[in-house]
Amino acid sequence: MDTQNPSAPSRAQSAPDGNPTRSRHHIGGVIHENTRHTTRFVVIGNHLTQHKELSLLAIGLGCHIQSLPTGTPVDIKSLASRFKEGTKRISDALRELETHGYLRRERVRTPAGRIVTRTISCNQPGHSRQAADTGCAAPQARPAPERTPHPRGSRPRKALPAVPQPGYTAPALLQQATDLLAALRRQDPRLLLSATDTEHLAPGVAAWLEREVTPAAVRRALTTDLPDEPLRRPAALLAHRLAAQLPPLPPYRTPAGPPPPARHRLRNCDGCDHAFRAPETETHCRDCRTAGAASGAGR
Repeated sequence: MDTQNPSAPSRAQSAPDGNPTRSRHHIGGVIHENTRHTTRFVVIGNHLTQHKELSLLAIGLGCHIQSLPTGTPVDIKSLASRFKEGTKRISDALRELETHGYLRRERVRTPAGRIVTRTISCNQPGHSRQAADTGCAAPQARPAPERTPHPRGSRPRKALPAVPQPGYTAPALLQQATDLLAALRRQDPRLLLSATDTEHLAPGVAAWLEREVTPAAVRRALTTDLPDEPLRRPAALLAHRLAAQLPPLPPYRTPAGPPPPARHRLRNCDGCDHAFRAPETETHCRDCRTAGAASGAGR
């Protein structure tokens, strides 16, 4: 590291006669007003801050990277989200730092088997040392969630969107919904559903049927205006339509009560000739029937 120390307190000095840069005519130059840092600082060599070949952006970016905690992302995308210079200029500055030995990139394999690029910041090019912390607390990384291993070339199945549920899961209603879904492939071969997908979608179809929508209307709602390209997840598309286009409940109807009593026509009693209402099978009024029953019981 250079012995020059720009952090030293400045004081008035007389300029040598042979040094025109220190003459009294340059009193407008920089004057340092320094305070000693005790926390959150990093030592950066003048060989970087006063480099003759690095651009100002590369020098500033090199100082920024050296001040970061170990483990902080310094890829182009992360730096572009922090600074407004843009990915092209940041990429050029990183290439400058890499050319002059201030950055080194290595491709390593993680314990999980992934290949990642690791960036190594060198505060003294040409001196390989053990990685050191900057004195700042690095952000705590969250542990990666455990994932269930899957066979090579396969992906975990994404859950289907939720579908409406019927108020009453009658077996006959669910069976009708299942039959409707199984028949969709006859109208469009792309709507060939698995047994698992059909079981998931059947309650949604049953909810439509429960709302007095005819099977033909449900079929039209599920198969009309399908995209022309191949359907990657037809069950997901049907689940979305069942939920997004669910019709409202039918209007409330007052439940029908018991039928009104029958009103028989008037007829004359064969016993007393009085008029009374009764079915045609009755020939006597109530009084005559009661008197006849009483006389029959007294014999």
